[in-house]
Amino acid sequence: MRKTLLAASAAFVALTGAAWAQSTVIIQEPAPAPVVTQRSTVVMPGQVRTYVLEQRVPSVVYEGDVVVGSTLPETVEVHTVDGYDDYAYTVVNEHRVIVDPRTRAVVQVLD
Repeated sequence: MRKTLLAASAAFVALTGAAWAQSTVIIQEPAPAPVVTQRSTVVMPGQVRTYVLEQRVPSVVYEGDVVVGSTLPETVEVHTVDGYDDYAYTVVNEHRVIVDPRTRAVVQVLD
């Protein structure tokens, strides 16, 4: 009887050890998130957009990319928005562009 109990205990220990090994959970740290450059959203008065769309100025040909955040060179003439000193505009490559008059950075491309 003692041998049977000893054999049963050994079998039980061997089986439960395998069960414990199966319940091991391996946790991996997540991969680093890709770096995404976020552009800030500029909320401007609707009157600025309307004013710029109504103005008739000649388009300037420019070789660089005209995207939000890019800076226009001094050779591109910008016009102030009446009543709004924080905004200026121009037309570059047939697209109306609102710019920051202090930095000449493109704030918004309208069309």
